[in-house]
Amino acid sequence: MSYVALVTLLLLVQYMFFTLQAGLARGKDTVVAPATSGDEMYERKSRVQINTLEQLAVTLPAMWVCAHYFRADVAALLGLVFFISRFAYSALYIKNPKSRAPGFIPGFFSNVALVLCAAFGVISQII
Repeated sequence: MSYVALVTLLLLVQYMFFTLQAGLARGKDTVVAPATSGDEMYERKSRVQINTLEQLAVTLPAMWVCAHYFRADVAALLGLVFFISRFAYSALYIKNPKSRAPGFIPGFFSNVALVLCAAFGVISQII
């Protein structure tokens, strides 16, 4: 479970990094709060941050349920795949939003695998 905890911390630090990037992209006078649009680079970095948050709502609970009811090593590995794919997604999306798929797809499928493994583990305990 220590590896799952480590991956969880990595994901949280990564999210904080994306949040900082979005905040800094606002610039001093470029996109004045509470506005959420105007500068294209800010909008891209903000979208990376928001999309990551949306995905973490699946990743974190699924990873912990998978670790508890299925296998902690599998949960940590899939969480790490998600972590790496988020950096790829961020780099690709900021460069060109239309090229984000190679970064998004591995993370999405790692979430699918986490949910399936977690469900298998929970159902196995019930049956």
